Amino acid sequence: MTSAAHSAVRPAPPIAAFLARHGLANAHLEPLAGDASARRYFRLPDKGLLLMEDREDLVGFAAYVRLSRHLLSLGLSAPRVHGADPSTGLGLVEDFGADTYSKCLSEGTSEADLYGLAVDALLHLHHDVHGAEVACPEYDMATYLAELDIFSQWFAPAVSPSLDRSVFQETFRTLWAEALAPLQDCAQTLVLRDFHVDNLMYLPERTDVARCGLLDFQDGILGPCEYDLVSLLQDARRDLAPGLEAALLGRYVANAPARLGGPAAIRQRYALLGAQRHARIAGVFVRLAKRDRKTQYLAFLPRVLRQLESALSDAGLVEIKDFLNTQLPGWAAKGKALGPPSQENEGMIHV
Repeated sequence: MTSAAHSAVRPAPPIAAFLARHGLANAHLEPLAGDASARRYFRLPDKGLLLMEDREDLVGFAAYVRLSRHLLSLGLSAPRVHGADPSTGLGLVEDFGADTYSKCLSEGTSEADLYGLAVDALLHLHHDVHGAEVACPEYDMATYLAELDIFSQWFAPAVSPSLDRSVFQETFRTLWAEALAPLQDCAQTLVLRDFHVDNLMYLPERTDVARCGLLDFQDGILGPCEYDLVSLLQDARRDLAPGLEAALLGRYVANAPARLGGPAAIRQRYALLGAQRHARIAGVFVRLAKRDRKTQYLAFLPRVLRQLESALSDAGLVEIKDFLNTQLPGWAAKGKALGPPSQENEGMIHV
């Protein structure tokens, strides 16, 4: 995380009282750059702490505290919570510094090494028999289909304005319910959901997988082991070096727990989850542009739609491909044209 400004800010009374209760009445606060959520962070210089403020999502705040404790118990690096007030959404958490994966990559740190470390962290989580022993919502069929509704309600009408979206959505849901049915019986783990370079920290002073710091896991769910792997290797924000995705997927497959059913099953779920995820994200980016006037995220659409096309093919989702081509002729090309012609922005957003 990086500071948005170097000047200290005067804390509001609730924050000042919270800090005073933890012996930090005179602490200075430096605001950090935010993301698309309402959550805010402030650095306490020389204290090794961040103040986290999340008053609009107290459920998410409680989940953050719970999952931080759980991840630490598994030997992974989550920010340790040193103090929390769940009623106001205020917390004091460990400060991992400024070395996000994104920053390290921009400064020349080996892409293969950083991504390999992140894959190893996922393998560590997925091998641990206690990895899924934490209270979280389940990634069930209702959730999958509700996420795909974002595509039907936002992306589809953006590329076909005359579309009857309710009819489109009904058939789209039916096709996806059949395609996603095998996921209901697969092995589950804790899915962190926002497992990508903006939410990973490089902590070289630590050892083994603890060198990969984990951020923004409060939306964690119990679901398929391959989900976070897709988030990492098929990122909406950046392309990996040629061949690196295949190599890292192979690394995961070669070392995956036996309970996942072997290479073919893992690769099939990887492609299927990728297709579902990319469809949702395409809808999210159009929604951000049209509803929230955050048009900068349209710059990511060309990449996401390329990923969606590839994942549909890799997963063998012929009926869904045919339906899209019939109901939304030229959907990929039209979607790619929604954004600027170049300059795929980098930025932080929960997808």
